[in-house]
Amino acid sequence: MSPIELVIVGIAAVGAGAVNALAGGGTLISFPVLLALGVPPITANITNAVALCPGYFGATIAQRQNLSGQRQRLWICIPAGLIGGLVGGMILLRTGERTFQALVPYMLFIASALLAVQDRVRAAVTRRLSNPQHARHAAISVAIPVALAGIYGGFFSAGMSVLILAVLGMTLDDTLTRLNALKQAVSFSVNIAAAVFFLFSGHVLWIVAAVMAAGALIGGAIGGQVASRMKPTALRWIVVAVGFALAVYYWAI
Repeated sequence: MSPIELVIVGIAAVGAGAVNALAGGGTLISFPVLLALGVPPITANITNAVALCPGYFGATIAQRQNLSGQRQRLWICIPAGLIGGLVGGMILLRTGERTFQALVPYMLFIASALLAVQDRVRAAVTRRLSNPQHARHAAISVAIPVALAGIYGGFFSAGMSVLILAVLGMTLDDTLTRLNALKQAVSFSVNIAAAVFFLFSGHVLWIVAAVMAAGALIGGAIGGQVASRMKPTALRWIVVAVGFALAVYYWAI
């Protein structure tokens, strides 16, 4: 990849990091840019997943206070996320390049749709948690749903966080703030499991991943600074519109 292309990738990663900090859905920026630069779809997906690890780790550390008292859940959800991410990664590497390329528009559509309903998912979780009549579930009941969400995330990370939050909200009783912190930890476990597995796949473009990781960290810091001055909902709908447009484009070509 040429220096100019690395600059483009870095700019895209900054944008993705900022979007993730403000509204979520940064993968819908960085992944298509890699495809546009001629990176094969599976390699682009894997490189993007590896580059996102620092961002997920940072988000988890930032919310560590809200993980207090959730040790039992972490002991259940983290292994489930790790297993799901590993299985998703294994499925990805066993998927042929042509098959994955054919799936790209559908995955972009699903990711865009998940991002579009993010507010509704949070509202539904909040309503459920505020209902005193809802049934209480044992923490163990969350393991299988988290693992299934992890499989999706290990295969294609866009939209994973929304899916995991929905799973946690349907199976656990707690405040949305604490569940959101747990979601960050689970998302990191899914991503790191898949990324570690990908390290030995031969599909990681290391220079690109390093540039993207640095760009995402910078973008996350920028996004955190401007979060109070920008409406995340407006940005989210812009990303959703771009995601749907890209899905149509890749479906048509």
